Amino acid sequence: MKLTWFGGTTARIHIGGVILVIDAAGAPAQIVASELVSGADCVVENFGAGLEAVDSAQWRPRKAQRPLDEEATEPAVACWQAGPGALLVEAPGEPVLLLIKGAVPELGRWADGAVVVLFGDGEALSGAGQTVLAGRGPRLLALAGDEAALDQAIGTLRDVLDGAALLALEAGLAVEI
Repeated sequence: MKLTWFGGTTARIHIGGVILVIDAAGAPAQIVASELVSGADCVVENFGAGLEAVDSAQWRPRKAQRPLDEEATEPAVACWQAGPGALLVEAPGEPVLLLIKGAVPELGRWADGAVVVLFGDGEALSGAGQTVLAGRGPRLLALAGDEAALDQAIGTLRDVLDGAALLALEAGLAVEI
């Protein structure tokens, strides 16, 4: 998985052999939205507000397709709305990806080992990070915000990680996860 955050909630994600773009229309002024979506296999607008909603407490990852199975009928990468301001992405061979810009939905066992990306200001990043870490053990918690927001969130979260990795995203810089 490779994640590039551009600012706000705009991201380009290479996952499961697919290029997924989130909120291209909300990209910062210096980013040309048409170039951002160029070559994308899937574009999700409005942070997934129009996607099928799932109960994130009960949701389970799909079973992997076996070579003996007939032609695959499900998309390789699937996206769902996991609550207002929460986008759930699943791809074979990758950890589950949860992107959150609002309140943290109730998380099920699948969140243990997931990659969670939080967007917002310092208070939002700190609060959402504490909520995620209090309930589950994600593999990685990635923070997308300005420098002041990151400083505040890192100060709050660094002592409660309990084995989870913490990563500060920098706008325009791709990170291999």
